[in-house]
Amino acid sequence: MTNTPLPAVALAAVPGRRKRTLELAQELERRSYAGIYCASFGDALGLCEAIALSTTRIPFGTAIVNMYTRHVIDYAQTASLIHELSGGRFYFGVGVSHGPMNDRLGVKTGKPLADARRFAEQYKAAPRVGDLAPLVLATLRKKMIALAGEVAEGIVFANTTRSTLPDALGALPAAKRADPRFYVGNMIPTCISDDRAAAASINRKTFVMYLTLPNYRNAWRDAGYASEIAEVEKALAAGERGEKLSELMGERWLKDVSLYGSAKEVREGYEAWLDAGLRTPILVPSSAKGNQLVAFEELFAAFA
Repeated sequence: MTNTPLPAVALAAVPGRRKRTLELAQELERRSYAGIYCASFGDALGLCEAIALSTTRIPFGTAIVNMYTRHVIDYAQTASLIHELSGGRFYFGVGVSHGPMNDRLGVKTGKPLADARRFAEQYKAAPRVGDLAPLVLATLRKKMIALAGEVAEGIVFANTTRSTLPDALGALPAAKRADPRFYVGNMIPTCISDDRAAAASINRKTFVMYLTLPNYRNAWRDAGYASEIAEVEKALAAGERGEKLSELMGERWLKDVSLYGSAKEVREGYEAWLDAGLRTPILVPSSAKGNQLVAFEELFAAFA
């Protein structure tokens, strides 16, 4: 790891731990981690505004916010505010989320590609908001990647497959692939433990919710896991959830979408993501022994 940059990491504004989360952001900056990217849970934009005011150097952003839950002009105003307060360190990551999630929120959605294009156009045309933060689109498959290459300043995946990443990035225009300023991130569930089986079990549990989402299943099916997805869909149809569902993720699949095991194994896996063309791996730490704060202690030790 001597010449390898440290990873970026994910933070969430967990109720009851928000001040501690800001202290953690300051520690990540002190240790020169590559960035902080905030999940929608607990108000990602609110957390980003607080990070803008409590740090001075580290890049950060949302990964992601749902484009349907606020008006685009309102988003543009807040993103511009955070961008200015941070001195230009903020990346505004936004996406269409997922049909089942939007349904639960009572949010009306349209065609994802058309809606994302419209959002980007309206965001960039927002009046009287000041300089805008770079727009990063959440992507799963090639059509959205290509659109982001046209209308945005970056892309962010969550749980994409390392084996297919080079091919996926081929959907970007050559100029964007060559431009180091074009942001390419991916959220990667990570569990560091010498008890490899325990770490794998934690990551499998992390994926249970994603296995219930059709968009993720379609993306993983296209990535070469058709037989595994068929078993998952059979289990879903039978009403299975929880641990029984997570057990359907075999070793090959789990290693392709997450990092787990000893500190050495996780570091090697992180470097493999960089080799595959990922510019900003965003590690999402979990622990086999405790909460998010314990997971960060394990992460700091592994990348010391």
